[in-house]
Amino acid sequence: MANEVKIRYPSILRPITIIVGGFGSGKTEVSVNIAKFLAATQDSPVTIVDLDLVNPYFRSRETVREMEALGVRAVAPKGGQFYADLPILLPEVKGIIERHEGKVILDVGGDAQGTRALGSLADEFETGTFEMLMVLNSRRPQTSDVDGSIKMMQRIELTARLKFTGLISNSHMIDETNAEIIDEGYRLAREVGSRTGLPLFFVSVKRDILEGMDTGGYECAFLPLTRSMLKPWERKKETG
Repeated sequence: MANEVKIRYPSILRPITIIVGGFGSGKTEVSVNIAKFLAATQDSPVTIVDLDLVNPYFRSRETVREMEALGVRAVAPKGGQFYADLPILLPEVKGIIERHEGKVILDVGGDAQGTRALGSLADEFETGTFEMLMVLNSRRPQTSDVDGSIKMMQRIELTARLKFTGLISNSHMIDETNAEIIDEGYRLAREVGSRTGLPLFFVSVKRDILEGMDTGGYECAFLPLTRSMLKPWERKKETG
């Protein structure tokens, strides 16, 4: 990587990381890539929990085999409930939060059902044991500007009964993403952070784009992304 020396990678210090984002924000891709990053850079166990209860396509449960191959424990509905769109809370989730062994990532949808599910678990989180990070995508209507982003965050906090502790910039348009979009998202996240007092934990960027970027002007960490979340027809094409 030409600019590898300039890249600062994220520090995931607390046992539990809650990733929350609206539809199309890319928060599940971010959640999965955090799990992959932690599995590759530390020895302690990594668990990813799928609490995205509505989105029928892009859910972390779709990557169970990939996660298990990397040594990551993937907690998601099994059997006939694997593709369920109902608010199913697995009994083991509460225990995972209470024990928080190694590093735990919760992939949570920003819709009403997802945040209510998180709210039902709010009392299980001990102060200082978790980060709750908002995924901002400047190319999605609800988070395209500062006021909209803050309004959405406040709504989520109210339902989830938990407060955000930081931000993630994940601005993209899938295959049409470029460095200008990344910079646009970075600036939005910095403005939201200035208004809310929340730190920007990192900017997530598809690895091939990051390799061609000049990151010298960015005051933040970067999480390189490799795409795991595929549409059903894309996944079928890959597997033949």
